Amino acid sequence: MNLPPHRFRTIMYRPHWHQWIISQGFMVLLFIALLMGAGWEGMTFKLPFYIGAALIGVFILYGTLYLNKLRYIVTAEQLIVEHGILSRSSDYIELYRVVDFGERRSLMEQLLGLKTVSIYSGDRTTPRLDIRGIKERSDVVGIIRERVNYNKTIRNIYEFTNTK
Repeated sequence: MNLPPHRFRTIMYRPHWHQWIISQGFMVLLFIALLMGAGWEGMTFKLPFYIGAALIGVFILYGTLYLNKLRYIVTAEQLIVEHGILSRSSDYIELYRVVDFGERRSLMEQLLGLKTVSIYSGDRTTPRLDIRGIKERSDVVGIIRERVNYNKTIRNIYEFTNTK
């Protein structure tokens, strides 16, 4: 079976900004509480509060930059994850190796209209990839599934199941 070449356009996904609230929201509240504690009139030892707020502030800044630089790229044959701040890394998953998909929505994701898409593959280095911060209306699974099926067909890769 010879399929005509199919031209898929490259799609890039980035976490929605609401994902920042999910991943950094608690730290921001802690940061504010520490600053309020340091500014309290009756507080004698303010230095530990300022040090704690500074450390939490650095953590928030790092998490914000990391989330801003995170990219999921779906090409015709690969799923590429680009991540990192000072040192950038790219992880590749060949689409013909993908075996299953999943979607999860935590309570916070439901409230903010987001979801996490899980991609399960036969890849040794990345057997599971979670794509976080995707809008719930986005059909990421459908897009990747179409490309996975196409890549398996052109490579003559078939899955056999044990059925009766």
